[in-house]
Amino acid sequence: MFAVLKTGGKQYKVQAGDVLRVEKLNAAAGDKVQFNDILMVGSTLGAPLVGGACVQAEVIEQIKADKVITYVKRRRKHSSQRTRGHRQQLTLLRVTDVLDKGADKTGVKAAVGARTKVEEAEAKKPARAKKPAKDAAEA
Repeated sequence: MFAVLKTGGKQYKVQAGDVLRVEKLNAAAGDKVQFNDILMVGSTLGAPLVGGACVQAEVIEQIKADKVITYVKRRRKHSSQRTRGHRQQLTLLRVTDVLDKGADKTGVKAAVGARTKVEEAEAKKPARAKKPAKDAAEA
């Protein structure tokens, strides 16, 4: 069975045993990750996502893509040149399971790098110090 998943702004068609390179995920080698943004599983098409479906994968290693060179030269009276190189950071994954109905979430990190809106709001709130309670005897 195959699935189409979305991660890092791209879509990938995967099945169990596939090895793929995706945008960098916050996971170490050997960790298990789970993708919940599944657009299609087998012949089931999501609108926009398939409910309850997930793809589980194991991180093989963190790698870098080949270097991309950009060269800019201004012509005529401007004698300037600029050469820059860039290597995109990637994560190498091996797909272990494609599940269409629910998933066992024990020991599996969600592959989404961002937290939910509630978690972000909780993280942004400053920690408040509790005021000491006044004793009735002192008042």
